Amino acid sequence: MKNELLTIGSFTVYGYGFMIAVGILAAWITIDFRAARQKLDRDCVFYLIIWCLVGGICGAKLLYWITEWKSILKNPGFLLDSIADGFVVYGGIIGGILAGWLYCRHKKISFLKYFDLAVPSVALAQGFGRIGCLLAGCCYGSETSGFFSITFRTSDFAPNNVALIPTQIYSSILDFVHFGVLLLIARHKKSDGQVAACYLIFYSLGRFVLEFFRGDLIRGSVGVLSTSQFISFFTGFAGAVMLYVVSKKKSI
Repeated sequence: MKNELLTIGSFTVYGYGFMIAVGILAAWITIDFRAARQKLDRDCVFYLIIWCLVGGICGAKLLYWITEWKSILKNPGFLLDSIADGFVVYGGIIGGILAGWLYCRHKKISFLKYFDLAVPSVALAQGFGRIGCLLAGCCYGSETSGFFSITFRTSDFAPNNVALIPTQIYSSILDFVHFGVLLLIARHKKSDGQVAACYLIFYSLGRFVLEFFRGDLIRGSVGVLSTSQFISFFTGFAGAVMLYVVSKKKSI
């Protein structure tokens, strides 16, 4: 894999950033299209996306710094050195949800309705983002002797010239499948919040399992679990409780 997609003079297009941009654009297009079909306020949708993006970026960066607290204690300059790289997906999810809740509360609109609208597109964006991870070599898998593997040659993140489990590919496929499943659930939901709850449950389960095959365990751990597996317990449980509560409400 090669992260440098295109270089013109001193300007370089990197695969990771490019795929993140593609994911955000795809998410915005699908959200806007579905908002129009549901006759929701598209201006609110636009600003909701901006709020969630800012909240997601801040949350992803903050959780990364939390997992790297030992590095920060040793060298406080690590905060500035890592300002442009090092993000944790769960931090982005939590930060984006919180920012979305604050925006909906500020505009006095239904948080659950817009939460349901957004989450399929979040899964779609994550699918493209994992392709970016593949190009960069981050979020790599553990060493393997299996037939289906990937070997990096010039990665700044993954160990080079070693056969690894292609966790980025597995994650991307699951995210795209997740997108389709959530769209199907959205078409048949009985109450607001069901789609969002299913997103939390499905993502947590998938992430928990995939973490067993990750090789970048320097991201931190809680006992025998990785940090992401530990968080998965809480997000999955929150999704299950949310699904139970909203399903008890009257049909919309």
